[in-house]
Amino acid sequence: MQRILTGVFVLYAFAAAAVGQDLDGTSGISFHGKNIAAQANIERNLRADVGFLASDAMRGRGSATEDEHRAAEYVATEFARLGLEPGGDAGGFVQAAALPHPLPQKLAEHMKQYEAVPRVKTWNAVGILRGRDAHLKDEVILLTAHLDHLGVCPAVQGDTICNGADDDASGTAAVMEMARILAQARPKRTVVFACFGSEEMGGFGARAFLAKPPVAITSIVANLEFEMIGRADPLTKGSLWLTGYERSSLGAMLAQHGAKLVADPRLVQKFFQRSDNYTLAKNSGVVAHTVSSFALEPEYHTAKDEIGLIDFRFMTEAVASMIAPVEWLADTKWKPAWTADGRP
Repeated sequence: MQRILTGVFVLYAFAAAAVGQDLDGTSGISFHGKNIAAQANIERNLRADVGFLASDAMRGRGSATEDEHRAAEYVATEFARLGLEPGGDAGGFVQAAALPHPLPQKLAEHMKQYEAVPRVKTWNAVGILRGRDAHLKDEVILLTAHLDHLGVCPAVQGDTICNGADDDASGTAAVMEMARILAQARPKRTVVFACFGSEEMGGFGARAFLAKPPVAITSIVANLEFEMIGRADPLTKGSLWLTGYERSSLGAMLAQHGAKLVADPRLVQKFFQRSDNYTLAKNSGVVAHTVSSFALEPEYHTAKDEIGLIDFRFMTEAVASMIAPVEWLADTKWKPAWTADGRP
């Protein structure tokens, strides 16, 4: 136990030192005419964040474990460093919620294949960037990812840590990087950044957010969940895809404003229903979709989903491609809407 904790703190210090050097004003991505950060800075930050979250020391960030809690604290620390407003409990950035007790029988049986540890609570990390426009600051853009994974799992060639580098350290790192960039841009609308726990167990973190939201749910204009963006999907030729693209006007409008974003090419997989966006859309009516590039890789949900398989060049370009469109969304009066039969 001591060796694990020591490794965590060493990695945390390394990651914090790396991301602390971002936004240095060097030439790079054009962000509505503003020189925000070099693409090299973005890649360095993504490498640091994924490197920490998907390290062996984090033991796979198992849903509702202390490893998930440490991941939430890591994200929360960065939100605090950026000067965001806390959206968690007791004036902090971490939001905790109890899980059902006992767990539903089917879920309890499923979890028996993983490490036998108490699973009674889950943790989210939530930060708020208050909008600067008097008329638009009460409208909210919600950017999310899930910070948990499977934890200690069935061995693959002796490896029992399901690191979850792509699923979903990649999405969590993307949300953190969006927070760094938008914190300098100060958009007109309020932006809430939330990294949820226990998605892998059934979306308990997202449900907790809905039960105790830091802003009025009715104020949320749109939600983009970032999940599994660390590897390119050959079906979309280097573009990201949006689950449920055809269900609302959001994806097409973001694409018009420069997002390398196309429709989900794998509708048979029903990915729209398989991430936290669905919890938000179904239970609140918020226009909510997931941004991804998952290509059904065989490493999914195994101990082989490790940092070495992340294509950081692709991931950097993917995140960079979303910056200006998200800034536009956070600055415009336009609101997305569900199509006639799109709302779940």
